[in-house]
Amino acid sequence: MKSCYRYSASAFTWLCVFAILVVFFTSDNFNASVSFSASSPGSPEPKLELQRSIVSNPDQIKAVGFSASTDDHHHPNRLRNTTVIRKTKNLSREQALEQGLARARASILSAAIARNIKATSKHDNDVPFGDVYRNPSAFYQSYVEMERRFQVYVYTEGELPIVHDGPCKEIYTIEGRFIHEMEHGAKRFRTNDPQRAHVFFMPFSVTWMVKYIYTPLSFNITPLKQFVSDYVKVVSTKYSFWNRTHGADHFMLACHDWGPHASQGNSLLYNNSIRVLCNANTSEGFNPQKDVSLPEINLNGGHLSPKLIHPPPPNASRPYLSFFAGGLHGPIRPYLLQHWKGRDNDMQVFEYLPKDKDYYSYMLQSKFCLCPSGYEVASPRIVEAIYSECVPVILSDNYVLPFSDVLRWEAFSIQVETTEIPRLKEILSAIPEEKYRKLQEGVRVVRRHFMLNQPSKRFDMFHMILHSIWLRRINARTG
Repeated sequence: MKSCYRYSASAFTWLCVFAILVVFFTSDNFNASVSFSASSPGSPEPKLELQRSIVSNPDQIKAVGFSASTDDHHHPNRLRNTTVIRKTKNLSREQALEQGLARARASILSAAIARNIKATSKHDNDVPFGDVYRNPSAFYQSYVEMERRFQVYVYTEGELPIVHDGPCKEIYTIEGRFIHEMEHGAKRFRTNDPQRAHVFFMPFSVTWMVKYIYTPLSFNITPLKQFVSDYVKVVSTKYSFWNRTHGADHFMLACHDWGPHASQGNSLLYNNSIRVLCNANTSEGFNPQKDVSLPEINLNGGHLSPKLIHPPPPNASRPYLSFFAGGLHGPIRPYLLQHWKGRDNDMQVFEYLPKDKDYYSYMLQSKFCLCPSGYEVASPRIVEAIYSECVPVILSDNYVLPFSDVLRWEAFSIQVETTEIPRLKEILSAIPEEKYRKLQEGVRVVRRHFMLNQPSKRFDMFHMILHSIWLRRINARTG
């Protein structure tokens, strides 16, 4: 009798939850208050909430429930939480797209509440887990919904080399790699029919603008702004999509420091569009509610150093407490070198590494890798530290860290206020060995999210960038 009562109570509880969700989603004031955050209030990373986009009629949203998905032959066993939409005649394509996004939001919301991950197949090794994620089940469901639905239209307007191309090696690698992958590799996500697109990509390269139309040492970036202005004018005149949303469903991507300045060429692009930027500085207009922080990666010769492909095992010796080598760029690095350059054998801090020393060997032999900002907030050392499985120490002000919508950076890095640089050794030495091991394990877990693969792989850097854009789109109100 007690057992029957327990199961009846459980069923009643789930029925109540189901009823609440039905009322929640059919309400005219629906505004889903679900975030990917599993951390406590006051966390410094931005937390994006899932909001309702405009649909043709609030009454179309009927109920939320689990059902088996049959729309993707690649994942026949995929389970999904779907919003059941009543069939409505004469829906425009735009309305149909918004209904699909409403289904996605409902599915993500249920996964966030349930916090149980349903793998897309029995052999799915990609399922995220662990403390490095704010809400692993919400992230995974969102990623699966992105794979199922997300479509990007890449504008064909513009000519080489500034458009449809970009650097694929050295400091701004990610700019060219993303453009190339989007144009030539991401067939699953790219559509040639703009009517089916959720977002529109303007594939110009700010780095190539600086190379080809900027006058060296002039510090006059007006030509960059003018190019962006002209490009938006072309696509907004030729197509209706920009004017339909005032650019809110369009995005640009730039890793060059001047990316934010170039975006000022059009006020709607600057204020409304999704700007995917390495220079993610909130004190300079970066808005984490609509903009995306882009990881900066430096691939010498376009390839990852062989030393970083297979880092040493977790129990390998790392004799140095910390390491940094770099030039005196910006306000933070001079302060760091003033206090630590050549002063302590545990703190291996160099301005420029001697020729007989190897940069990556130091990273692989250090427990913590210091990542101070240069002229701008982003630093390729963060990604290099992750590749080396060396715990990053973030020394930056006003920097929105990449993928912080879903990743808990405090679970795999240390953030130190720049004013605390004189106490760096004290702070790092005070970290218990157990906590350090946990941080290092977190670095190993997130490493795949910062890898550039050719061809791209699930959950790698390309797909994480795309997922960040997807999150902004499903938050967007297009009406």
